[in-house]
Amino acid sequence: MDIKWRAARTRRWVMWGALAAGFFLMSFNRVTTGVLAEDLTRAFGLTATELSVLHSSFFYVYASLQLPAGLLVDRYGPRRVGSTGIVVMSVGVCGFALSGSLVTGFLTRTLVGLGGSVVYLAIFRFGANWFRANEFATVVGISIAVSGIGGLAATTPLAVLVSVLGWRAATLLAGVVGLALGAGIYLVVRDTPARAGVDAPAGVADGGETAAGENVLANTRRVLSSLDAWLLGTLLFLVLGTNLTILGLWGVPYLVHVYDLSVQRASTVVLVGTLGLVVGSPLFGWLSDRVENRLGFVLAGTVAFALGYAVIAVVAKPPLVVVAGVFFVANLVTGATALSYTLIKERHPASASGVATGTLNSLGYAGAAVVPAAMGVTLDAYWTGETVAGSRIYSLAGYRLAFVFATLAGVVAIGCAVAVAVRRD
Repeated sequence: MDIKWRAARTRRWVMWGALAAGFFLMSFNRVTTGVLAEDLTRAFGLTATELSVLHSSFFYVYASLQLPAGLLVDRYGPRRVGSTGIVVMSVGVCGFALSGSLVTGFLTRTLVGLGGSVVYLAIFRFGANWFRANEFATVVGISIAVSGIGGLAATTPLAVLVSVLGWRAATLLAGVVGLALGAGIYLVVRDTPARAGVDAPAGVADGGETAAGENVLANTRRVLSSLDAWLLGTLLFLVLGTNLTILGLWGVPYLVHVYDLSVQRASTVVLVGTLGLVVGSPLFGWLSDRVENRLGFVLAGTVAFALGYAVIAVVAKPPLVVVAGVFFVANLVTGATALSYTLIKERHPASASGVATGTLNSLGYAGAAVVPAAMGVTLDAYWTGETVAGSRIYSLAGYRLAFVFATLAGVVAIGCAVAVAVRRD
């Protein structure tokens, strides 16, 4: 290895770190509504359904733009698309902090989703451009773990910051940090080794040109006509949608209302759950590469997901340590169900890999947009008629029914995994 490339190896990790910081911030911003739920309810006078819609506004845009975002990253590169996305997202975060009504809150959080929609694909495109094939899975696993750490930051650390600064100042601070980070990404990151003035490592195609329009259309038709894509997409819709709703929105209120915890202590229980995602994604990626049985891990993950939430659905108010354990397991096995992306990529030509994974990502995060509203309607039906400091109080029966919903989502996800396995055989 020559001195020039040895220096480039260090440089690519610095550039990855800048993009990963953006991924961290995007993951943080998408689930802050869990800790802020009580403050937002008081500030805007929200019902459970309205709070759910406000939370979901990020995901409406995020889910719908995954395919276009992939094309943008291919056409303009992770540097420009990633930095622009972070800036747009951060403008939305600042606007959300200054919002005075549900309407402005919804619109500014939609802007957060618009900017955040490109970050996921930008960091993975950078990985494909800069890392060898036998390094790529490691980069993906670490990147997803960074995303999970962003979710961790939106639990107890955010709750502490809000207790000191207030929710508006804490949110505004996140927006300002994002604006600076967007500028930093543009200054530091280079799309390919060639644009950085170094040689590409062996096994890396230093290019990044877009596919011809007719090929993109053909690949899109091929993927959208695949039953496996729809089955795996539905599985992710249910698993991702449910986990992001419970840990990103209703987990903290459930613990506050049912267990009479402070927001800070409740967010700590949710933090334990989010740790599962940090551990699970790199763990199951590593295991599946060695065992070479990705579908088996996907199926086992859906079973563990359903059984975990069934515990709360049946008991309603188990010991806190059990709740923390369920939250941890449900997110740990999300790393197993995320192998669906690899499965669908392996079942299509390399030229269709972007469309295939983008399609699954769209369906998965569509769940994060739809499931919160469904749970919000359920909880509104069980409002006790009481409020505390302007925040609605929901009954134990309402929360129990929400976890029944989560359990049923897991059962349907199991059915999707079994169907894919049967078709494979």
